[in-house]
Amino acid sequence: MTAHLTVAIGGLLISIHSDNREFIAMLEQRYGNFVRQTQAGIRLEVEIVEPRAVGDPEEDLHVNFESGCWMMRRGDFLACWDPASGRGAVRQSAYPYAIDSVMRIIHSLMLARSGGFLLHAASAMCGGHAVLLSGVSGAGKTTIARLAPPEVTLLSDEISYVRRGANGYMAFGTPFAGELGVSGEDVSAPLSALYFLAKAPHNQLRPIAPAAAARMLLRNILFFAADPILVQELFRSACQFAARVPAHELCFRPDAEVWRLIA
Repeated sequence: MTAHLTVAIGGLLISIHSDNREFIAMLEQRYGNFVRQTQAGIRLEVEIVEPRAVGDPEEDLHVNFESGCWMMRRGDFLACWDPASGRGAVRQSAYPYAIDSVMRIIHSLMLARSGGFLLHAASAMCGGHAVLLSGVSGAGKTTIARLAPPEVTLLSDEISYVRRGANGYMAFGTPFAGELGVSGEDVSAPLSALYFLAKAPHNQLRPIAPAAAARMLLRNILFFAADPILVQELFRSACQFAARVPAHELCFRPDAEVWRLIA
């Protein structure tokens, strides 16, 4: 008998099935509060193999749409997903990072068609609203997440989930942890601001015009498919987001006082 679990992120359910019960048990512990007791949603059949049976470990990620299916391959996994039926198959070794990547790719594809995106950013909820804290590696996402006061709820310190709604944009927690090594909380809140991080000797906010914010945002959106139509959709989504959500450069020092400018 196969074992399974379902992971719910941003309202999208992905049900993972495998003959390897230890693998499923590992994922259940990893995804914690994001696990649901259902088999609804997208279904992925995962075959666990030895690492050398997957492919060249040095191969870069490739995501292409072929014959009605999204084909994904990297040195540590091979996967296909049919968006029409919602079913897919993954071939990987027994560790979680490959299935993490497959789920991120699927989420990014789904979000691209609905005005949302995954962003290389920390995100947090405070006072009933959410903020994005974006930047490249080393910009300070983990540092600023670690400095958050107790009343702030962490949504992610690495991969933030943004979805467009009827009345604006929402940020959702994800289980994809960065250097902090802590999963975000399974909650969501309306987005009120976007901050681009910059380390500095003092704390300061500088407003960013929408056009500049859109350019900076596009550099940090996670998207993996070489698909011109979806890339165009993402460009449009970034411009619309930047026009509606205030953006600032947040120059900060590693001091909890910076949260007075954010919360």
